[in-house]
Amino acid sequence: MKNAYHRNYLRHCRRLIVKLGTGILTTDRGDLSPSRIRNLALQVKTIVRKRAQVVLVSSGAIAGGMARLGLKTRPTRIHDLQACAAIGQNLLMHHYETAFSRLGLVVGQVLLTHGDFQDDQRRENARHTLLRLLKLGVIPIINENDAVSYAEIKFGDNDQLAAQVHKLVHADATILLSTVDGFYVREGRKKFLLKTVGSVSLSLMRHAGDTVSGRSVGGMKSKLLAARRVNAAGCPLIVAGGRVKDILPRLLKGEELGTIFLPRKKCRAP
Repeated sequence: MKNAYHRNYLRHCRRLIVKLGTGILTTDRGDLSPSRIRNLALQVKTIVRKRAQVVLVSSGAIAGGMARLGLKTRPTRIHDLQACAAIGQNLLMHHYETAFSRLGLVVGQVLLTHGDFQDDQRRENARHTLLRLLKLGVIPIINENDAVSYAEIKFGDNDQLAAQVHKLVHADATILLSTVDGFYVREGRKKFLLKTVGSVSLSLMRHAGDTVSGRSVGGMKSKLLAARRVNAAGCPLIVAGGRVKDILPRLLKGEELGTIFLPRKKCRAP
């Protein structure tokens, strides 16, 4: 019953953060996939049509730059990563602009760094910009400013950025879409998908790991840390498979897909 209640909570959300992982924005070859981006744009339109506001936190810039440069594996030198981000960010936004404009939706790019959250004035400026975009009916597309930032590429990831943006704009829920279907735990040789997590404990963290693939960074440990941040704000966070058909509308209908991480107390009213 508790899980059903919190899944039903998603039906009433009026402001959502949706993080899109690199793996669901790219083809198997590693380049940006216009068809997958179009599909995600259609899902967002379904949500917006129901008068919910959506903020997208998007990965994919570095992967896009790598593909354009013909690189097969993620560079290790920071300036090479920054160069890939500078090339890929332009490509990524081109695909978003094309996909959303065909649906009659306007998008706006916002590049942030950790410094924007640590400085009071910069944080307020970012908040006011995002809230104004939402009021104008624009869908903000946020990424870390990897082309000029050192710390974010080396230590950061967009799961954490999504959690920080959640707090910044007082969202009702955050959804992290990835190539994994949710949070799995192992028992012996078997692994099980947890549909509901009531607390991100240290024992749970031991089931998670970091990931540095050929195209992206992050991993389940990063998602658990993001869940802690969002739960601390009294809201749920969901990790789900971004390649599942119509995943966003289905989650907002209350379907038991992915893993929902719940705050200790009853969810804050949306």
